[in-house]
Amino acid sequence: MQFVLASASPARLSVLRAAGLEPEVEVSDVDEDALLGGLPGASPADAVVALAGAKATAVARRVAARLPDALVVGCDSMLHIDGALVGKPGDTTTARARWQEMAGRTGELVTGHAVLRLVDGEIDRVAEGHAVTTVRFGRPDPDELEAYLATGEPLAVAGSFTLDGLGGWFVEGIDGDPSNVIGISLPLTRRLLSGVGVRVTDLWA
Repeated sequence: MQFVLASASPARLSVLRAAGLEPEVEVSDVDEDALLGGLPGASPADAVVALAGAKATAVARRVAARLPDALVVGCDSMLHIDGALVGKPGDTTTARARWQEMAGRTGELVTGHAVLRLVDGEIDRVAEGHAVTTVRFGRPDPDELEAYLATGEPLAVAGSFTLDGLGGWFVEGIDGDPSNVIGISLPLTRRLLSGVGVRVTDLWA
């Protein structure tokens, strides 16, 4: 049974490989901004689960003819802070402003997960959920922040930080599942796989 990761995130792929899987990567073409725009008032959990489900569904339909009995997993992470849900900043100015707001404070990294099981090329079973990890941010000094921004890393990740990369220097601690902060919660994914009738140990390479 082929495991398909519906994500371009190298961090998610690295987590899964370290945990014994060898996923095939297939990136969805879901318009995240348009989907979120159609969910006014949605809770952080509902928003990220909707995004994860849309990504997994798009990829499942694309690979169904080639991989008719695959498992497709989609994820989407965003940071919930000050009542707002924020994703990838996309530019240095936005990332700088976010770090100036986050420094010395806490936020919640919320990741939606969707697991789809294909049987004979059709979506047969679906399991969805979300994981939340509290992140305690440090206070990079102005020169450290500018050096971090110059690497480009915070521009392309949810909440403008990483735990497993350069951003880890500026995270004081977390409360909850660390793999969730990296982008895919292993405990939650195991439970969702069970929900579609698959033991994760049967997928180990």
